[in-house]
Amino acid sequence: MGQHYDVLVIGGGHNGLVNAAYLARAGKKVLVLERRAVLGGSAVTEEIIPGFLFSECSYVVSLLRPEIIRELDLPRHGLEILPLDGTFTPMLNGDHLWRVNDHAKTQREIRRHSRLDAEAYDEFSKMMVPMCRFVKPILSMIPPDPTSLNPRDLRKLYFLSRRLQQLSSDERYTLIQLMTMSAADFLDQWFETDALKATMSASGIIGTFLGIRSPGTAYVLLHHYMGEIDGAFRSWGFSRGGTGAISNAIASAAREAGAEIRTQAPVAKILVKNGRATGVALESGEELSATIVSSSADPHLTFEKFLDPKELPSDFLEDVRRYKFRGSSGKVNLALDALPDFKTIPGPGAHLRGAISLSPSMDYMERAYDDAKYGRFSRRPYVDMVIPSLTDPSVAPAGKHVLSCFVQYAPYKLAPGEGTWDDQREKFGDTVIDTIAEHAPNIKSIIRGRQVLTPLDLEREFGLTQGNIFQGELSLEQLFFLRPAPGWAYYRTPIDSLYMCGSATHPGGGIMGAPGRIASQVILKEWKKAS
Repeated sequence: MGQHYDVLVIGGGHNGLVNAAYLARAGKKVLVLERRAVLGGSAVTEEIIPGFLFSECSYVVSLLRPEIIRELDLPRHGLEILPLDGTFTPMLNGDHLWRVNDHAKTQREIRRHSRLDAEAYDEFSKMMVPMCRFVKPILSMIPPDPTSLNPRDLRKLYFLSRRLQQLSSDERYTLIQLMTMSAADFLDQWFETDALKATMSASGIIGTFLGIRSPGTAYVLLHHYMGEIDGAFRSWGFSRGGTGAISNAIASAAREAGAEIRTQAPVAKILVKNGRATGVALESGEELSATIVSSSADPHLTFEKFLDPKELPSDFLEDVRRYKFRGSSGKVNLALDALPDFKTIPGPGAHLRGAISLSPSMDYMERAYDDAKYGRFSRRPYVDMVIPSLTDPSVAPAGKHVLSCFVQYAPYKLAPGEGTWDDQREKFGDTVIDTIAEHAPNIKSIIRGRQVLTPLDLEREFGLTQGNIFQGELSLEQLFFLRPAPGWAYYRTPIDSLYMCGSATHPGGGIMGAPGRIASQVILKEWKKAS
């Protein structure tokens, strides 16, 4: 067996890199093993079409924890976040809704549609601040198990109960609603403008196989609302150079701390002896030994592919097999010769510099889900688009542009008679472009090249089981102390010295880094106890 390491980290996605950086900073000898030739997992930038740099999967940044940026000094390693200015929603009646980062302008725009909504928007924003502040500390802690009598869990539960008591009665009521309601029902209590509710509700379905009227999506809305840049909630941005620049900055911090990183090093098996992880075997046949193995892969890959099921307790294995992935998203990346020209606001302009949300009505959003429920990709999908080249010209040749389209719904499992994703890939891409063309008729004539990623492609290329972008749904039964399985939300596993540090652990998905950071704290604490 080759060189011995303190920690082997499986997967060079952003969480694996964060995990490695903190462990290396603590003086541990760390090796990161990444299957692909490029680092970042689903937070990557690649030149798929000559001259055009695509953020292939994840395409905006907001949830990356400020403490990670600060502690790893990521700006010194090249991280630069460029603010995303607002959301533009073209409507089916030829009108539009355009919310920007300037609060006064957004107020005037909403008032143009509804005076009541303009007033409610202020109240809604004020109410969401204490909701975010309540949940924010939970993103940085090991989730306490309310069924446990462990003093550590009881102290954390007491801390959370005290914070709950500090909320006003209205705030507590709102928090309970957010944890239990659908995004649609929750927003219906606040607003009347259809396009406003539809666009806001879209944040509640990202990474879930649920519709905007499905209970539990209000929490997913809150999860995305907690995004912040420089302390401002609900702020989103681009990373200069694409989302791969985030992964590269974290990798740079890890290397500076002494971590070793290997690409094109796919893991075939986690080695176990007497119930304890002792290293990994690579697909090349090479074996590496370690005191600890930390996996940023999802539960299916970690426990069903890399391990012999006989090594695991049967009840735990049953929980892993019940864990829901249910990928529901696709991605279409376009290289453009010019800018899309929207009928509602013709020509270039500031409305193209933010997110462009094809979410014109609540019924439109729910009907998109109706297709997916029956095993078809949405014939008129929800599409969230950004044109990063307007903010960061480095990602496209002069005068050219990159258009990134996140698409919902694209169910991983297609119904019998619908063919396979390999059969349907180009038809899916055509449907997305046809949907954009309803609002920007020139889109087809300006496309230089395209990349279509189905859930199957996300699984094959990026190691996301069933194409779920969060390594498992953010549904209520898979959150907090239940993620990834009841009793195993402490980043530990039934195999001694094997830990998990990816998005399938608390607090979940998005370019956040919190799972990797918290897992490193658990590993270091237990290392100290053992020494």
